[in-house]
Amino acid sequence: MKREVVEAVLEASRNLHPRETLLLLRGRRGSDGSIVVEEVLVPPLATFGLGFASFNPFALPLDPSIVGSAHSHPSGDPSPSVQDLNLGRGPLLMIAASPYRGLMDIHIYTPSGEELDFEVE
Repeated sequence: MKREVVEAVLEASRNLHPRETLLLLRGRRGSDGSIVVEEVLVPPLATFGLGFASFNPFALPLDPSIVGSAHSHPSGDPSPSVQDLNLGRGPLLMIAASPYRGLMDIHIYTPSGEELDFEVE
């Protein structure tokens, strides 16, 4: 994952707190099966609220470079909810948990809820 991605997710989360933020992750798949996340996108017509964030998926163009989504948990609990897992986009779900200070507040999950290790370049 690019450092700029982590910084953008943390900054967006801090700026919208106590509302949730929602971003899309854009990247590429490596030949070894890894995924490199290179940038974040603000979804069109996104809504950021207290306890939720959403967007209309029909407003998105078909984009195979979208490898997941990122959102914040203002409560500080990094665990994905059932809704988080069901509404994710792609193979990665990133959650930024309050207080959004650094890498220890970033958690990445698969659609089945398994937490993944990640590297920042």
